[in-house]
Amino acid sequence: MIGRPPAGRRGPVRGPGRRAAPVRPAWEEEPSRVGLVSKALVLGLAGFAILFPLWIVVVTSLQSKRTIDEVGGLVVVPEGITFVAYQELLGGGQVQRAALVSLGVTLAGTVFSMAVSVLCAYGLSRRGSLGHRWILMTLLATMFFGAGLIPTYLLVQALGLTDTYLALILPSAVSVFNVLVLRSFFMGISPELVDSARIDGAGDWRILWQIVMPLSRAVLAVISLFYAVGYWSAWFNASIYLTDQDMMPLQNVMIQLVQKQERPVGLATQINTGQLSPLAVQMAVMVLALVPVAVLSPFVQRHFKKGMLTGAVKG
Repeated sequence: MIGRPPAGRRGPVRGPGRRAAPVRPAWEEEPSRVGLVSKALVLGLAGFAILFPLWIVVVTSLQSKRTIDEVGGLVVVPEGITFVAYQELLGGGQVQRAALVSLGVTLAGTVFSMAVSVLCAYGLSRRGSLGHRWILMTLLATMFFGAGLIPTYLLVQALGLTDTYLALILPSAVSVFNVLVLRSFFMGISPELVDSARIDGAGDWRILWQIVMPLSRAVLAVISLFYAVGYWSAWFNASIYLTDQDMMPLQNVMIQLVQKQERPVGLATQINTGQLSPLAVQMAVMVLALVPVAVLSPFVQRHFKKGMLTGAVKG
């Protein structure tokens, strides 16, 4: 008697009147114990490489000046916890003002960018709309050809947007990639729903608001996260369009503290007198810059696969 192959492996079975069974691809086979251990080891090392620097930053921001001076720099093993650096940063001064500026620009910019992107994507997704093919080709061309930094700066200057918060929003308000993802998702919505709504007398605004957008919550959440992270992390526009230090967002203040080793306004006295460690202040600013993204990402993560991947494949 011919024995059966082990479970999980299908080799060719030959017999009278039987065809050889196809062999499954390697990625469909059950992983071996060595493979599972290797994957766990690689994932563990990758997680350690990501989390260990974050651990150092957070721990150092929570240490006193004495502990940091004894270690001689970044702290790995904490010796007590103190929130002095965060209390001083959030108690007023340059860092608190910069955090409020970043928060305001992020909220206003995300709302404006989503409004423009949704309207543009919905118009391009409707077949037969006026000039949608030429507009789409123009948008695609901007992904490969740009005007450059100098023409963009001259345009912003000519419009009188320098030293205004609009300079942090308008030059990067719309991402063509995000518009294309939204367009692909909108085109994947069943045309029968739109046609039935038109028969009932609904216009384009009502169809977009009551039919298309409720069905597109996943992709809207993902694109909103992309825009919000982009605005929160942006620093280049502020560095070339703003000269007033009181208008600088948090990322630019962090660059001044970490790279240029400047003293933040309102904390220079505490640092110079030895009450605060400049390294703890720098790490605390970095934590404040990372917290919003770290908090929002888990809530949008469940929409990422459905919204981003589906929107990129459909259409």
